[in-house]
Amino acid sequence: MAGDEVIIKFKDVSFEWEPKKPILIEASFPVRRNSKITLMGQNGAGKSTIFRLITGESKPDGGAINIENGLTIATAKQVIPRENLDLTIKEFFEKCFTEKIYDIDKKIDNVLEVVNLVLPHDRVVKKLSGGQQARILLASAIIQNPDLLLLDEPTNNLDKDGILHLTKFILEYPKTCIVISHDADFLNTFTQGVLYLDIFSKKVEQYTGDYFAVMKEIRLRLERERMLNIRLERDITHRKEQANFFAQKGGHLRDVSSKMRKEIAKLESEVVEVKREDKTIKKFTIPAQQDIGGVILQLDSVAVVSKHKIVNKKVKVELNKRERLLLTGPNGIGKTTLLEKLASGQAKGEHIKEGIKIGYYRQDFSTLDFEATVYETLSKAMGTDGTEQSLRTLAAGFLLDDITLKSKIGSLSEGQKGLVAFAAIALEKPGLLILDEPTNHINFRHIPIIAKAINDFEGAIVLVSHAHDFVQKIRVDYTLDLGSL
Repeated sequence: MAGDEVIIKFKDVSFEWEPKKPILIEASFPVRRNSKITLMGQNGAGKSTIFRLITGESKPDGGAINIENGLTIATAKQVIPRENLDLTIKEFFEKCFTEKIYDIDKKIDNVLEVVNLVLPHDRVVKKLSGGQQARILLASAIIQNPDLLLLDEPTNNLDKDGILHLTKFILEYPKTCIVISHDADFLNTFTQGVLYLDIFSKKVEQYTGDYFAVMKEIRLRLERERMLNIRLERDITHRKEQANFFAQKGGHLRDVSSKMRKEIAKLESEVVEVKREDKTIKKFTIPAQQDIGGVILQLDSVAVVSKHKIVNKKVKVELNKRERLLLTGPNGIGKTTLLEKLASGQAKGEHIKEGIKIGYYRQDFSTLDFEATVYETLSKAMGTDGTEQSLRTLAAGFLLDDITLKSKIGSLSEGQKGLVAFAAIALEKPGLLILDEPTNHINFRHIPIIAKAINDFEGAIVLVSHAHDFVQKIRVDYTLDLGSL
């Protein structure tokens, strides 16, 4: 259980990514030893920024961050840095330490067992599946055995077994852990408290209790504040009407009106600034390419990974308009590799109908140009088939405001990149959707809206997703389990 000893204290911390784009404004909160905490807030609110402030990667513009002397900290980030993709497994883990570790191979084997993964140490990181990369990101933090473990969306790309292993590890971890995740059930198993980063006030609010209890407390508080404001606003409106009436009468009544206006000002100052709950994206559609018919995608064989070797297996899959294929199988079996080959036209046993446009959602967002602005990205996706106003209207529906439109893709949070990717696909009007873990990094409030847009799509779909609740919202015509071939 959490102790009383404070190991980190934010005191009136302010931080801006760029001028006039604040992330935190005088935020204050403590982190106690051995606590298990959820850090939550809307996509782009600055959750990952708080992690960088804790590790020292970023420095506050104001206030102070006090960290206990000698406290060791390790972070499991959302994605593997691009400069690490060409490293071997062994080199990747060696980079976790500032000094040479002589029993590193044994440590690697032990930590891979914790994340339920078996890999040769000479395997190159970029050759791993998304699920395998997610597990070695976790393992790279765990191997350091830190006093404070920071986990940024650790369940992304993990299958059910992977999430169970991670949950067990966190519950048994004897030190402090702060987790960012959109998986409510996962969070509720270990959370003892919540740090809520409000994207509007730029403050951090602290709550105690498990995840579901805190969510209920926040909802009840919002409702109390809303009802209080309704009563105050009715009183203010009534008094304003009276003050205006007296002011028009002149004489002594004008003095009464003046006193009433002072009372009204006092009442207005008592109106509670109600926290605006996380906004959800607006309902949207993914228009399908016009005049598509016949067999859009044909699969005759697929390559699967068996005992670290690639084996070709015969299959027979044909997708027509409005038909959907769900690819399943354990992490590392070859699902993401197959999608990459389909999207690039390099798979040997497949044929995509000539002229079919592909809308490809990659889990690592490598289809996006990180140096381009959001506006440039969406404008390119739209082509000549739209107007400036239609682009900006669509962007606003995905919570991409004018400031975000001017930002480079590389500066966005992973959740915002996901929303940009969906906005671009909606503008591209594809005939075939290829979706690789499309709920990763996405705020859970947005997922039902995204699921409906995908389910209503009139073209063909190939989907990979470990998010069971999300898959249930989409009609699936065929399932291909690569693990059973």
